[in-house]
Amino acid sequence: MEEKQYKMAIEAILFTMGNSVELDKIAAAIQLDREKTKEYIESLQEEYRCQERGVQILELEGSYQMCTNQNMYEYLIRIAKQPKKQVLTEVLLETLSIIAYKQPVTKAEIEKIRGVSCDHAVSKLVEYNLVSELGRLDAPGRPMMFGTTEEFLRCFGIRSLEELPEMNPLQLEEFKQEAEQEAEEKILTT
Repeated sequence: MEEKQYKMAIEAILFTMGNSVELDKIAAAIQLDREKTKEYIESLQEEYRCQERGVQILELEGSYQMCTNQNMYEYLIRIAKQPKKQVLTEVLLETLSIIAYKQPVTKAEIEKIRGVSCDHAVSKLVEYNLVSELGRLDAPGRPMMFGTTEEFLRCFGIRSLEELPEMNPLQLEEFKQEAEQEAEEKILTT
């Protein structure tokens, strides 16, 4: 393998790993000794500096990491501030549908229906402003109750909760059985 190939391999390793990678591990991966590997890494670092690239390779206590050139931070901040597209996974949709049909509902009630923990799903739905806290249930522990928001209505193109499709009782029982089966499978795999 020639120098260019080694450098490409080092670059690919550092890019893919994301975190810092020890020199010994890089050397072992490209099947070179430490000194030659370090020489190629330093050469890459110099190339990045001379070409004024958007990324750089940092040395961190005998390890190396590819990261953003600090002169590019303002662009990263701008992109991070842009609104993110919300993705509703199957888990989020299931949790949202339970809240929409059963509201006001507590996490414990959602978990009883789904058969699994719902903390993350409810938190995401609150973050997406599709669900909000409606107050506390007057029961031991005073659990928080959740319901849908106006944003939920807008996103799903309905004017009120009365416009939600009616659940077929047979379909509801089928969903419940699927949730119970999923819960059993998770228990068996853990």
